Amino acid sequence: MKEAKLGNLPQNTNNQGSNSLAYEVIKQGGDIFFAFIILLLLSPLMFLLSLLIKISGHGPVIYSQDRIGKNGKPFSIYKFRSMVYDAEKGEPLLSGEKEERITRIGRFIRKYRIDEIPNFINVLKGDLSIVGPRPERQFFIDQIVITVPEYTDLQSIKPGVTSWGQVKYGYASSVDKMIERLNYDLYYMKHRSIWFDLKIILLTIGTVLRGRGV
Repeated sequence: MKEAKLGNLPQNTNNQGSNSLAYEVIKQGGDIFFAFIILLLLSPLMFLLSLLIKISGHGPVIYSQDRIGKNGKPFSIYKFRSMVYDAEKGEPLLSGEKEERITRIGRFIRKYRIDEIPNFINVLKGDLSIVGPRPERQFFIDQIVITVPEYTDLQSIKPGVTSWGQVKYGYASSVDKMIERLNYDLYYMKHRSIWFDLKIILLTIGTVLRGRGV
């Protein structure tokens, strides 16, 4: 397995963030507060997107997909539909493998990660945190753990809307790339703190504004 370059990662010498009750309380409270504010502020944009997606083709405006969360518990993640209706049949596919599946409006909302706004509904439901390891589908997890059994360690914490792996590595279009990105998420799990979370959020905002999504 190719190792991620960790030399320039932020350091947390005492590693208290991941074990601190105060950190957990602040993180959970912040998740709920900011998810509510984001959904409220972006509600006009969500309404407009819903109309555009609806008139762009057949299918639901928001779709759900099964992911694996904390303690291995499955949940349905919500996103704005960016692909043609019923695009994925049979074996699951990763983003970027079948670009022809993406609709015209879908290319735009994926570029700026607008398709992930409904993820904040999952935050309010308690499925996701704003920052945490990227949640994956069981189909891909089964392949990852063959090479990296440590992946299951990530299930001890809540997955996130954004992650250290996403901002430093980006989306993965193959299982091998998912394994490479995994190094960053394992690092986050061991060094997470309020300041680390804030850094990831700021980097995510920069990524969104520059349109560096899929």
